[in-house]
Amino acid sequence: MTFAHRLTLWLAPPLGYACIRAVGATLRLQTLHAERVEALGRIGRPVILAFWHGRQLMLPLGYGQLPLYILISEHRDGELIHRIVRRFGFDTVRGSTTRGGVRALRQLVRLGRAGANLAVTPDGPRGPRCVAQGGVVQLAKLTGLPILPYTFAALKKKLFGSWDRFEVPLPFSRACFAWGEPISVPADADRAAIEAKRIEVETALNRLSDEADRAVHG
Repeated sequence: MTFAHRLTLWLAPPLGYACIRAVGATLRLQTLHAERVEALGRIGRPVILAFWHGRQLMLPLGYGQLPLYILISEHRDGELIHRIVRRFGFDTVRGSTTRGGVRALRQLVRLGRAGANLAVTPDGPRGPRCVAQGGVVQLAKLTGLPILPYTFAALKKKLFGSWDRFEVPLPFSRACFAWGEPISVPADADRAAIEAKRIEVETALNRLSDEADRAVHG
């Protein structure tokens, strides 16, 4: 690890955390379908949060006090995200489809079966953008936890040229958190059923994101 990289990992997390908090405090926020997550919370039902990689920046502000383990890749950018997420009080599991995946899946399954809430980006860490991979469905099958789609939208934002078109809201923008309907996966789901659920998750997240985008446009 170079000195520049070590310096970035030291400076960027507190600055990133402070900037997210500061921008979030200026946003004109609304929340769509909060009753969906609240209903699960009232019965103590843990979930697997699923959200697109490019919309993840402001999502910690909408989690509330939800105890959460977030799957974060072992790539270089993953280490930075890990350190920022920890400042919000959330735990992480490191791994992805391209590195450390089997170990991470086992850890998530163990945590989920023990009653922890989990969070994943179904199109991470390298895309294709807004196309769900099958890992989130396998995780739901093995843990018995429902998948809960979750998204964020802002009217005024900066879109980066990265593969995920990463979104950063501009201060004082109209913005929105949105919760989807829970999606359950049977423990005996076969390959065809898993593929059908993968498509269901992908469709639900894209529709929810479109709904949030429309909401911020008034």
